[in-house]
Amino acid sequence: MSPVLAGVLQLLALMGALALAYVPLGNYMARVYSSDKHLRVEKWIYKGIGANPDTEMRWTAYLRGVLAFSAAGVLFLYLLQRLQGGLPGSLGFSSIEPAQAFDTAASFVTNTNWQSYAGEQAMGHVVQTAGLAVQNFVSAAVGIAVAVALVRGFARSRTGELGNFWADLVRGTVRVLVPVAAVAAVVLVACGAVQNFSGIHEVGQFMGGSQQWNGGAVASQEAIKELGTNGGGYFNANSAHPFENPTPFTNLFEIFLILVIPLALTRAFGVMVGSVKQGYAILATMVTIWVGFVALMMWTEFAHHGPALQAAGGAMEGKETRFGVGASALFGVSTTLTSTGAVDSFHSSFTGLGGGITMLGMMLGEIAPGGVGSGLYGMLIMAIIAVFIAGLMVGRTPEYLGKKIGPREIKLAACYILVTPALVLIFTAASMALPTPPNSMLNSGAHGFSEVLYAFTSASNNNGSAFAGLNANTDWYNTTTGLAMLLGRFVPMVFVLALAGSLAGQRPVPATAGTLRTEKPLFTGLLVGAILIITGLTYFPALALGPLAEGLA
Repeated sequence: MSPVLAGVLQLLALMGALALAYVPLGNYMARVYSSDKHLRVEKWIYKGIGANPDTEMRWTAYLRGVLAFSAAGVLFLYLLQRLQGGLPGSLGFSSIEPAQAFDTAASFVTNTNWQSYAGEQAMGHVVQTAGLAVQNFVSAAVGIAVAVALVRGFARSRTGELGNFWADLVRGTVRVLVPVAAVAAVVLVACGAVQNFSGIHEVGQFMGGSQQWNGGAVASQEAIKELGTNGGGYFNANSAHPFENPTPFTNLFEIFLILVIPLALTRAFGVMVGSVKQGYAILATMVTIWVGFVALMMWTEFAHHGPALQAAGGAMEGKETRFGVGASALFGVSTTLTSTGAVDSFHSSFTGLGGGITMLGMMLGEIAPGGVGSGLYGMLIMAIIAVFIAGLMVGRTPEYLGKKIGPREIKLAACYILVTPALVLIFTAASMALPTPPNSMLNSGAHGFSEVLYAFTSASNNNGSAFAGLNANTDWYNTTTGLAMLLGRFVPMVFVLALAGSLAGQRPVPATAGTLRTEKPLFTGLLVGAILIITGLTYFPALALGPLAEGLA
């Protein structure tokens, strides 16, 4: 079987599995977030944290809950790392330095999982499980909760109430993420992923010396790492490591985990607003962009320029032979079009244009299908922009899902889409202009610039993947990427929740003959075009200096 055919067959198998899970999982999540009943374990949690899950919150109170919970998470994870040297199960590792501890705490709480350290050489079992793995669950649940609040803004009218943050957080964790991740972990263990609490031991003899490895609760963390679109690996090689991702089947299974909740949330959205066709329109937009990116990536990576690449069946540098070019391209696109950031190959070793595709996927705002929760609310913001553009074309007040898109709504949407590009471009420019940060670049020229641009694109969009080559474990990069992650996560959430509150307070507008039919293919095409044009105008100059210059050289 040719490598190209193998890649296409894997793509088709993945799409089939996602199609089978779409309706049942989407309907289940809609019931979870619409229910007024609480499980017994949930009642215990509410009692422990002192929350009343039946109290409705306005957007300001909902936002305070998000920020307070996340701030507590950053503080707890920071202190856990700083105290690691005195904790049991530390495997002899010392405490993490302040700048790196801040960067890692900000990273995992913001669902970014950017890592400026090698996991098997820095983090013991307590930090990995009680710190990082816990944040993998709750940071994903926070993202879903904010998305659900925005959906309620569309579904409700003449009220400013968006639900209860603590109820949404607990339900997302207990009813969605934990059970699915538990099943996924069993599958990974059955397929060869590691799951233990062993210490450091020596393995074999290599060039006159031994190699040291430690085990850990790898499979369980791998499951939520992909399911929650987190991406932080137990090992430095991430999903290229055989302990995390041992076989081609587990590789495809992990891609399935990355995509399944963001895609199924479009079904939950359609059910909750009372029109599954609206959910299908958003789904079609996401799938169109994702399939287009996969096809483009496979084309660039399978291109045979020279006998070496032809003999290898494609650009195999930086890729695992057990996966091949097709699976690596599929994983790379899926992890950068979501906020996952996991890697089964090194994006720096992709072709020049291939590396640019991974960057562009993040620059779109990671909305195709995006992270758990963040992908849906990001796409709905773009839908509002598209509706506004259509309204300008025909001279009508724009409407979406029965809600008028007035000056307040469009200002909030515009502020949302401007935050991340500003962070990416400002931090990248500062890193290239100052005398010390460029010393962290392994390469010079266009490729070196791509390393820096990729780092801040990844951090600001809460992706977490690295281009490789850049030494990010410096005070400058630990501090600036930490700030980029925090601002890139929570400032957009302010605008999303404010928009949700504004929409929830409106009276519903009846559809007329002149209302734009947002469930039709025409709107899907308009939405895809708006996403690509807005992103291209924002990032094209930076891309031209990096991956485009390298790819066309």
